[in-house]
Amino acid sequence: MVLSTIVIDNLRGTFPTAAIDFLTEAAARDVVSGHAQLNEILILERAAIAGMDPRDQLRANLAFLQRVRGRRYDLVFDFFGNPRSALITRWSGAAWRVGYDYRFRRRAYNVVVPSRADQVHEAEWHLDALTHLGIPVLSRHLSMAQSEAAAVRAEAFWHEAELEGKRVVALNFSGGWPAKRWPLERFAELAGHVAGRYDARLLAVWGPGELPQAQELAAMAPVPVTLIPETNLKELAALLGRVDLLVSTDSGPMHIAAAMGTPCVALFGPTNHLLQGPYGSNHQIVTNNSLDCLGCNRTACSHTSCMQGLTVEAVLAGVDRAVASLPRRHQERR
Repeated sequence: MVLSTIVIDNLRGTFPTAAIDFLTEAAARDVVSGHAQLNEILILERAAIAGMDPRDQLRANLAFLQRVRGRRYDLVFDFFGNPRSALITRWSGAAWRVGYDYRFRRRAYNVVVPSRADQVHEAEWHLDALTHLGIPVLSRHLSMAQSEAAAVRAEAFWHEAELEGKRVVALNFSGGWPAKRWPLERFAELAGHVAGRYDARLLAVWGPGELPQAQELAAMAPVPVTLIPETNLKELAALLGRVDLLVSTDSGPMHIAAAMGTPCVALFGPTNHLLQGPYGSNHQIVTNNSLDCLGCNRTACSHTSCMQGLTVEAVLAGVDRAVASLPRRHQERR
């Protein structure tokens, strides 16, 4: 979702008076809700529909398809490309239905874009659909729609945790796949080195279901590690926009931090950082280059050597490189 926001400013620049809507599922609505360049957010309540009996599921899905069709769109982009999104695109009735050349799903579109998903960063892959139509790329910025309430809550936490004027490094240990994760004890060891070397305060980033791991990390670390409060995505973005640096596995918080302009030290193993890494130029990538199976895209692995073999020293070297660029970044922000 975050990577797809790269298209929004470009579409608005080309179609300044158009109604531009964004369709997503409920879990990701905070990424775009309230975005200044969007007119409406359409929410597909897929999880809620899945809990209905089959007859009610059918009614709810048909009602949603009718709602999309009733908007009478001229142009629809399918940036997800799964069977459900292809069906919604086809049912929209739009004059131009744009999608990528994926097997049978390409039949849902009348403008089919050659996919470079295995060749370019995913953000650039989104832009391919625009350039295929001759829409100029005026911006290459990701965006995370902000809210005043989230900013106020982040400021209150900063004050409560006494972080004003301090160098703050956040640690994000999560990962949607088990194979993406780096051992908690190494995050804890890294925290000690970073705190001592850079006189930094450490934050642990956690999301739904991850509080016990965050508490375990804080208990193992040889220095104080402050847990961020429970957040929604807008509040998480507001907090990550305040930190000096995020050390992270390949995950949603990493992309949110990049969208907020925060440098990332990103730990990659089963995914390819050239295709799914933090977007932008201020980031450092750490990989176990002794392996030839990097970027295998396996969600689980019998050995996970790509992540288990990453040493604290290698990640700390990435932190060193990132910290060396912080003064310049701060000057650019000012």
